Amino acid sequence: MINKFTIHLKKTFNYRSILLLRFLKWIIISVFVGACMSVIGFLFHIMLSSVTDFRSNHSFVIYFLPVAGLFIVFCYKALGFYHDKGTNLVLLAVRNNEKMTMKTLLLIFSSTILTHLFGGSAGREGAALQMGGAFGDSLGRVLRLDEKDMRIITMCGMSAGFSSIFGTPVTSAIFSMEVTSVGIMHYSALVPSVLSAVVANSLTSFYGVDSKGFSVSGIPDTDIFNILRVVLLAALCAVIAEVFVITLKAFHHIFQRVAQNKFIRIIIGSAVIIALTLIVGDQTYNGAGMEIIDRTFSEQVGWQVFLLKLLFTAITLGCGFKGGEIVPAFFVGAAFGNMISPVLGLDYSFGASIGLIGVFCGVTNCPLASLLMSVELFGIEGIVLYAIVCAVSYMLSGYRGLYNSQKIVYSKTKTEFIDKKINE
Repeated sequence: MINKFTIHLKKTFNYRSILLLRFLKWIIISVFVGACMSVIGFLFHIMLSSVTDFRSNHSFVIYFLPVAGLFIVFCYKALGFYHDKGTNLVLLAVRNNEKMTMKTLLLIFSSTILTHLFGGSAGREGAALQMGGAFGDSLGRVLRLDEKDMRIITMCGMSAGFSSIFGTPVTSAIFSMEVTSVGIMHYSALVPSVLSAVVANSLTSFYGVDSKGFSVSGIPDTDIFNILRVVLLAALCAVIAEVFVITLKAFHHIFQRVAQNKFIRIIIGSAVIIALTLIVGDQTYNGAGMEIIDRTFSEQVGWQVFLLKLLFTAITLGCGFKGGEIVPAFFVGAAFGNMISPVLGLDYSFGASIGLIGVFCGVTNCPLASLLMSVELFGIEGIVLYAIVCAVSYMLSGYRGLYNSQKIVYSKTKTEFIDKKINE
């Protein structure tokens, strides 16, 4: 009896010792990744703000967009990125251990800055995911982590990168675990992802970068009529999410057919963006467009706003410029929600918040991260209604998404294992 107790005690001690060592290992790695990505994220934020201000004050720089495009294509080819997979490579690194390098970080950092400086319509969170994933993957190889730990450190870098740029640490941590294989989450990455995201966000705040948030007015009571209105708006957001994804994919294929040569392709796209900008008469739809997203929470915008942003973004990313799709999805969703909500009897500011979250959920297939984002961006008051939005948008947006490498592991309508690739 004493021997059995001794053996059990020894096994328990050994298990606890191993658990503690692993915990300490990931504490150290997570803090380091979060600290490093906070510096990269801070520099990225400062440079994006600077080039956006410069472009706003010197509108003529848009005429140099073709030159910037040619330089971006040249850099990717010169460094051996003949078939750049973008954010899809990060997802493949998590699921299949595909190799990423620091060259990815340098390329996406510089090319996104150039895209924003000269008037391309793109976001920044996609770039943040790539930078964070590349840093985590590169660090893991330096530390000679095994295959399973490499996946965790890549998610750790993704969390830190997203958090350092957008200032939503909880969303960032969950998003990095949810986006790769929808329907399952690698909880083994929970501690590293949360800690790296919190450290990155805390340090960027310390450097003087404020976390993003929106003041939402007109949040209604949760009576049956308002719930039905929210369900209807969420369903419409799911449709817009599908339209967003289909449009981006369509323009990508159109540019491939028009010109096989990437240099010619990006020149054509640049010329179209310049022409559209001149037709519109200002640069409302160039760059990320965060100022327009802010406006959707304080005043009504026209019906054409979300359509034009979608068009500008599809051309920019389709012809070969770099950045991200998430902020444009925010823009399109917020503008659509703002425009359509009064028709449904809802406040336009609250409608903008529904549109932003609903379209984000639909294009990423990440309902849990979307719900957490609603709390971090809008506060806790409307969480019941935002939960409805995320649930409806996730189910009705179908099996489409921004990232072709993403998988839906379980069906959206049945308790059924499907392991289905997005956009198949």
